[in-house]
Amino acid sequence: MTPLEIPNEKINEARKIFKQHEPRDVFYRAATVLVELALNGKIPLSPAESIAVLLQTWNKAYYQFRKFDARHYCDIESLLDKHLRPLKDYRNSTIDRLNGNDEYIIKDIFKDFEIVLGPVGAAKSLHLIAPSIFPLWDRAIAKEYKTSLKKIGTNADNYLKFMQVTKQQYTLLRKQDNADNLLKAIDEYNYCKYTKKWI
Repeated sequence: MTPLEIPNEKINEARKIFKQHEPRDVFYRAATVLVELALNGKIPLSPAESIAVLLQTWNKAYYQFRKFDARHYCDIESLLDKHLRPLKDYRNSTIDRLNGNDEYIIKDIFKDFEIVLGPVGAAKSLHLIAPSIFPLWDRAIAKEYKTSLKKIGTNADNYLKFMQVTKQQYTLLRKQDNADNLLKAIDEYNYCKYTKKWI
């Protein structure tokens, strides 16, 4: 079975397994709420600080040899300042609406985020801001999708390829599934199957 072929029953199975075995999902849910509130100016946290909730837990390995300090927060804030307008537009859309006109914008955004956060952290941060456009990935998932991660700053093309496959999955699964966030459901399947080998 290729990564493109995700049967609906496997998505449902993966959701259950993910909830049983991945306690860090609470950080995803908390970060999602915090980012929403921060983007709307409803809490005294910045969007960068809200994103950090997820990065500090789900992307912990990246920070083993890197500082997560005030300078790093400033770098994340700068990314958001530079790209917030298109990201806010993407926040209100879904991956199946992407077209060729979006490719340059997405590659530019991803490259900038990747330089600061690495390829996995970039995808996670972008997903928090626009959860129905930007899919999550990690090294194991990227490898299965034939988009293996390379040197930091060179993965934008591979992420776009990953997005295109995920778009096809989303479009096919949307006809069968009415999940609140189908991209997150696809990630839970990928994570359970390719990262953890739980299914």
